[in-house]
Amino acid sequence: MTETPSGRPATDFAQLDALSTEELRERAFSVAREHRDIRFFWSVLRHLPNADEAEALDGSPNSVGPTVDEAVALWRELTGHGYEEAAPLLRAAFIDYLLKH
Repeated sequence: MTETPSGRPATDFAQLDALSTEELRERAFSVAREHRDIRFFWSVLRHLPNADEAEALDGSPNSVGPTVDEAVALWRELTGHGYEEAAPLLRAAFIDYLLKH
């Protein structure tokens, strides 16, 4: 298995696709938190059915620290980990993010 630039083992699409949506979310969120990638969190949150509250998350670099934690808290509040009709789109976003990072 090869490694990504960050030193993580590379994973292919089939391996990721075999995981549950929750496992994909946990992995993608872990990588995004490590990279303090608020843009990823915001892009995922805005696809949720009740995402109006996520509009306050603009991804501006001046507020990356607290905003990452706020994005994770907002995710938990909006989803309760029930993905419903957004599941296919979220799975695709998580897999894409993990393949790139």
